[in-house]
Amino acid sequence: MDKEKKTAGRQSIPMERIENPEDRYTTFSKRRSGLYKKANNLVEECGVDIGIALFSPAGNPFSFFHPTPNLILDPVENPNIELSESTKLVAAYARNNVNQTNSRINEIETIEEGVKSRMLLLEQLNKTRQIDSYKCIDQFKADDIIKYEAWLQSVVFGLENHLKQLGNGASSSSEAPSDNADNSPSASNE
Repeated sequence: MDKEKKTAGRQSIPMERIENPEDRYTTFSKRRSGLYKKANNLVEECGVDIGIALFSPAGNPFSFFHPTPNLILDPVENPNIELSESTKLVAAYARNNVNQTNSRINEIETIEEGVKSRMLLLEQLNKTRQIDSYKCIDQFKADDIIKYEAWLQSVVFGLENHLKQLGNGASSSSEAPSDNADNSPSASNE
């Protein structure tokens, strides 16, 4: 059976100069971002030193160097030169700083994904409970509502404290507020 394609698929675009200046600058900006991402991936995956220098169509300079411009440019200018100890230390510090920053970004992205999935789950739970909660709210005693409010405030405080710790660069090993269901107040009228 022959299946007909519904779309043209991925087409190769001929490499020609873009005549419209606005389109050319937009394309330059997008391609520059993509080039930087590819260079960063190459640094992360292969541990290489890399340097990229570009000039925009308007003549503005852009660059990407890892770990430092001197470490990349000095051997290019003079291939026989031995790097000084201070240059090696600066390069090691820069590499370490980049690695820590990338680790932190990955950690934050993981936390963000977890929060998004929890929010989605909570939204789904709220939709299913919304109808029943209007019927059941009258069954709570005033004492139960006060306990529940205090528990919610402690959870909010714990989450805010954890977010502040993450914002201040605390490690991921810091204790997060407990999600233990045993800590939640339960209605005595169930």
